[in-house]
Amino acid sequence: MRQLSLAIAFFLGLATQAIAETTLIDVKKTNGCGCCLAWMEHLEENGFAPTSEDMFAGLLVRFKLDNGVPQRMVSCHTGLIEGYVIEGHVPADDIRRLLSERLDAVGLAVPGMPLGSPGMDQNRWREAYNVFLINNDGSTEVFSSYPGN
Repeated sequence: MRQLSLAIAFFLGLATQAIAETTLIDVKKTNGCGCCLAWMEHLEENGFAPTSEDMFAGLLVRFKLDNGVPQRMVSCHTGLIEGYVIEGHVPADDIRRLLSERLDAVGLAVPGMPLGSPGMDQNRWREAYNVFLINNDGSTEVFSSYPGN
């Protein structure tokens, strides 16, 4: 019985990884933003396939608002993946969880640019930060939390 449980767990792990490896994420960002590129590298390292489009700042802000990102949740880049909006430096594991749970929501957001989040991890210091679920009515709730040091 234990071997069967281990085999099922192994298969589910491979299936989750396979979903991420075949999942495209379209990232809207401004030209030359290094942390946006670093976040996209984090996604690639975790099995996602990001593509990007550079937008002028004003058009990018309008894009965010038009796609349901509340102004208080805005960061420097916005991703679109399987009908969800991913705003800012959201860790790949949280995106994977959202896709797995298929929540009825706009998407996820990490407002601002907290040090230590994916793409903003240039040194040893980390700020505590939350990943927020953006509900369809524009309200938000904590989806996951990451400690500082």
